[in-house]
Amino acid sequence: MSSTTNPTTIKKYANRRLYNTATSSYVTLDHLCQMVKDNEDFVVYDAKTGDDITRSVLTQIIVEEEGKGGQNLLPISFLRQLIGFYDDSLGGLVPRYLEYSMTAFLRNEEQMRQYMEHTLGGLFPLNPIGEMNKQNIALFESAMKMFTPFYPGGPGGPPAPPGSEGPRQAGDEATIIELQNRLNIMQHQLDELTKPPKT
Repeated sequence: MSSTTNPTTIKKYANRRLYNTATSSYVTLDHLCQMVKDNEDFVVYDAKTGDDITRSVLTQIIVEEEGKGGQNLLPISFLRQLIGFYDDSLGGLVPRYLEYSMTAFLRNEEQMRQYMEHTLGGLFPLNPIGEMNKQNIALFESAMKMFTPFYPGGPGGPPAPPGSEGPRQAGDEATIIELQNRLNIMQHQLDELTKPPKT
């Protein structure tokens, strides 16, 4: 989200009502969702404590959108893997990975839309967006599995072999290298799928 002006301040009161200080009116999560889609930056504060609760409100918007029964963007397997990273020492890599993936996706958004228009126009029988989504999700989930906590010696996993340093020490560097390789693969496939169609 980018904006050249200061973000709008939204206050959340004890009765769960949201107040837009810029328009001096109460708003709903649907209003905030539309603000996000319109690229309008905002921050949400707890009216009583003054705490910044923007993250939790944005998460609540996602929950609401996922529950509407329309388009679901978050695969169940991904959600399970994401939950597993909370309080995990490697969890610090996840935000950077997610941000990198979404930035790469948005960078090629216009090319993907144009490619889809060619497909819908009957020029190509294959839906490249659908195929790209499948491949990206597969790559993403594969990379996430590298950090699963259920490895030998880890919480919930079997004991590590005697004398082993454990994946937290000996395997961390190799794991990070593998993650970078997977990121490179995903970027390459994204670039290939978003190339303009040959005439």
